[in-house]
Amino acid sequence: MFRRRKEREDAIDELDEAEGPGDSAEDTAEPDDSEESSDYSLPPAPRPDGPWDVSEVQEPGEGRVDLGGLFVPGVDGMELRVEVAGESIVAATVVLRDSAVQLQAFAAPKSEGIWGEVREEIASGITQQGGIVDEVEGPLGWELRAQVPVQLPDGTNGVQLVRFIGCDGPRWFLRGVISGQGAVQPAAAGVLESVFRDTVVLRGDAPMAPRDPIVLKLPNDAQMVPDGTAPEPSEPSKFGDGIDPMRRGPEITELH
Repeated sequence: MFRRRKEREDAIDELDEAEGPGDSAEDTAEPDDSEESSDYSLPPAPRPDGPWDVSEVQEPGEGRVDLGGLFVPGVDGMELRVEVAGESIVAATVVLRDSAVQLQAFAAPKSEGIWGEVREEIASGITQQGGIVDEVEGPLGWELRAQVPVQLPDGTNGVQLVRFIGCDGPRWFLRGVISGQGAVQPAAAGVLESVFRDTVVLRGDAPMAPRDPIVLKLPNDAQMVPDGTAPEPSEPSKFGDGIDPMRRGPEITELH
């Protein structure tokens, strides 16, 4: 079950009331045949608490790990894993004890946000797998809280609880996937939410199609730990984009 919110429609209704009945036909947009299109045509919301665009931060590398397209806040005791698609690094995962948040940035249109549309697509994919998704207003704004079907090591079926968070920025979109205890325990989620809020996005000026991943790079002083040095998580999850936030990838250690 996926409970869709109506705040975008409410915002559009408020705009219509403000225009009044005397507006000319030229000033009034014709209704779209698709309810979905009007649902996602609003500009990005303000971000008074982050995540940040690189233009909004004087020293993005201070206290953060420079991954090129992302500057990820450092947290004592964390592991930083990077996810590779082909030959490109496209995501970073901060693991802190038994919780994790995966960060991935994408190009987005300049004039409108895509988080509403992305939520709809994620929810549809999970429900098609037999999962359950609720859309709620959390500490970071509107998010998805999902029960994702997974296969357990003994071959039986189970579920993994996951939170999908997101933020629209200027010509970029940042998605976070919180898993482990951070998906179910507010106390464990607090640090991961702070990591998401304090992340800085560097989109760059090169032309990019909407939804293209913003490619990352390894820090110059990274110390890499090869795959297979630690056991795999007991409950891996699979999402539509092929990236598993708890899947072990190359790790950068001794950050703090």
